[in-house]
Amino acid sequence: MDRRKFIKSVGVAGTVGTAAMAAPAIAKGREKLTMVTAWGRGLAGVFDAAVHFADSVNAMSDGTLEIDVKANGELVSGLSAVFDSVTSGQADMYHAADYYYVGQHPAFAYFTAVPFGMTPNELHNWYYHQDGHKFHLELGEEFGLHSFLCGNTGPQAGGWFRKEIKSAADFNGLKFRMPGLGGKALGKLGASVQTLPGSEVYQALASGAIDGTEWIGPWADEKAGFQEITKFYYTSGFHEPGAGLAVGINKDRFNGLSKAHQKMIEIAAGEANLWNLHQYLANNSEALTRLQAAGVKTLEFPDDVWDAFGKASIEVLDSNMEDPLFKKIRESVEKSMKASAAWDRLSSGVYGAQRSRVLG
Repeated sequence: MDRRKFIKSVGVAGTVGTAAMAAPAIAKGREKLTMVTAWGRGLAGVFDAAVHFADSVNAMSDGTLEIDVKANGELVSGLSAVFDSVTSGQADMYHAADYYYVGQHPAFAYFTAVPFGMTPNELHNWYYHQDGHKFHLELGEEFGLHSFLCGNTGPQAGGWFRKEIKSAADFNGLKFRMPGLGGKALGKLGASVQTLPGSEVYQALASGAIDGTEWIGPWADEKAGFQEITKFYYTSGFHEPGAGLAVGINKDRFNGLSKAHQKMIEIAAGEANLWNLHQYLANNSEALTRLQAAGVKTLEFPDDVWDAFGKASIEVLDSNMEDPLFKKIRESVEKSMKASAAWDRLSSGVYGAQRSRVLG
C-alpha cells in the first residue's frame, strides 16, 4: 500500500481540530507556511532551533514568505500528529526529531541518530557532501515530504537515574524514556521503554511514572529541572552521539513555492543546523559545573554495560536490514562514518590528547 495515500485517507489522529488548520495563505506574491513542532513552547534548544529557522526565512524573504511556528498542543497534540498533519496536507511543515517516526519507517532514525552512530561532524560530512540529503529526500518520497536537517543537539548524555547503574541487569524492568532505535536497544536489555514529548518528561519523572530519562545534555537538562528529582547523571550515552533535528515540508506545498523561496528554506535550515549545534556546545560545560555544584553526581557506565549496549544495538539495526532503503542508508552511513573517523582520530584526536597533556 502507498503510505502517502493511506495517511491522507485516514486523516490526522490527535489534532486539536481540523477547523483550526488554516488553508495555505497565498496573496499578492506572499506566502504563509504553518509549521507544527514536536516541542513545547520555549523548550530550550529544540524550540529555539525551530524559531531561529523561521525567523531567518522571514528575514531573508523580506516578508514575502512567512513561517508561523506552532508549539506542540497549539494546532496538533502528540508526536505522531505532527508528522501526520504534514503528510496529509493539513499543515505545511514540521520541526521535529525524525527518529520519532521510526514507526513509519525505521530509516528515519538515521536523520536524528542511531545507537553507536555518527557524531555531529560525521553526520554533516555524510549529509552535505555524500549521500545523506539524497537519502533524506528519497525516504521522504514515500510520505510526500521534502526534508532538511535543521538543528543538532550535539552529543547527548546517558541520562538521569534514581540509582546507580552497576550492570546491564539493572535495566531489567526499568521504566525509561528513550525514543528511536536506542530505545529499542534498551528494550532488549529488559527496560520498559517509553517515548514521551519533552514537555511531559519532568512530570513523568517526578511522579514515578518513569524511573529515569535521557533528554539532551547538561544545558537543556538543567533547564528542564531534572536535577530537582534525581542526582545520578550519566554524561555519555550510546544512543545519540550527535542528534539531528529536521524540517519536513509537505512536498506538494514545497514544489508550489518559487525557486527563491525554496532556496531560502534550504539556506535557513542549514544555518539553523549550525547555530543550534553550537548553542548546545557553548552552554553545556558551564551548565554541568552548576549541576555538579548542586550535588549532581556525574557518572560513566561500566564497560560491561557499554558492551551490552553494543550487542543490543547491533541486533536492532540488523533486524531492519530486510528493508531495502534501510539497508542502503545503513551501508552508506557506516562507510562514511568509518572514513570520517579515520582522519579525525589521527588529527583532532591526537591534538586533543596532546593539548590536555601540555596545557593541563
